[in-house]
Amino acid sequence: MKIHLMLDHDGYLPKFAVITTGKKHDITVARSLRFEPGTIVVMDKGYADYAWWRQLDEQDVYFVTRLRDDAKYRVDAEREIPASHRQRILADQETTLQGYGQLGEEGLRLRRIEVWDEERQETFVFVTNHRGLAASTIDQIYRERWRIETFFKSLKQLLKIKTFVGTSERAVLTQIWTALIAMLLLRWLKLKARYGWSLSNLLALLRQQLFVYRDLYTWLDDPFTGPPVIVEMEAQLALEFA
Repeated sequence: MKIHLMLDHDGYLPKFAVITTGKKHDITVARSLRFEPGTIVVMDKGYADYAWWRQLDEQDVYFVTRLRDDAKYRVDAEREIPASHRQRILADQETTLQGYGQLGEEGLRLRRIEVWDEERQETFVFVTNHRGLAASTIDQIYRERWRIETFFKSLKQLLKIKTFVGTSERAVLTQIWTALIAMLLLRWLKLKARYGWSLSNLLALLRQQLFVYRDLYTWLDDPFTGPPVIVEMEAQLALEFA
């Protein structure tokens, strides 16, 4: 099975997930999704579908993605790059994407942005239909996409599904959804807490507190205080066994 996951704008909490068979291509799932106008969709090269990009543009949905090396385009104009960003932003261009089979002769007007990554010693090329944001902001938006990779890494490391309790499709899906819900709750608690939790520590200590009577949110903010003293009820009835 394959999990197609979309995170919220902060990149911390899942907005929705689609679970399909491993044979279903990512772009097939993407075409079935509907986004509100003004949404910025960030995706990798696996979602290179020019007709779908045009559809998003017509729906006033923005997107940021990487341009394939074999893509054909025409440069229409050069946009000015602020001097403070010229070491990283190599080019910011108004272009026309020429995917004749999917776009027709008129093509699709997009921004093409070249970015030099000093750490990787590599040039990345992004395209977007958003013309109002600075090139450096588009660059940062795409880099935030890696949060989804860390989310899946956390899911695999912390909530391991070693064995399935059932072999039917419903049983497998139930176990996968349960793991996703548990990760969602862990992320939410981490965001709510004032204490600087790591997900692994939060999960480990939560397991220790399952049978301790205490206020959850108070413990999240100050985990090293002891649990409150439980006052015994004076009028509590005694259990009698026949």
